[in-house]
Amino acid sequence: MDSKHTAEMYKHLEKQSEVLWEAYRSMSHELRSLRVEEEMLMHKFYEVMTAQGYTKKNKNEEDTSKDDGNLQSSALVVEQSNLK
Repeated sequence: MDSKHTAEMYKHLEKQSEVLWEAYRSMSHELRSLRVEEEMLMHKFYEVMTAQGYTKKNKNEEDTSKDDGNLQSSALVVEQSNLK
């Protein structure tokens, strides 16, 4: 390869690298937004299920609600009722 083609190839690769980084940043931002939205929806779902009596409240609910802020999902306990 001569120097002209090398320079063109380098510019092309640099431009592709910038496009890929922008796509990465955009996707990372969208993922963070979706995680926050999921957390809010799961919290609201739990509130609705609790209000309708489909879930049992933990006796140590205060301890779990005062977590250290980790955004980790936890299991949702659902109680089946006899609706006849």
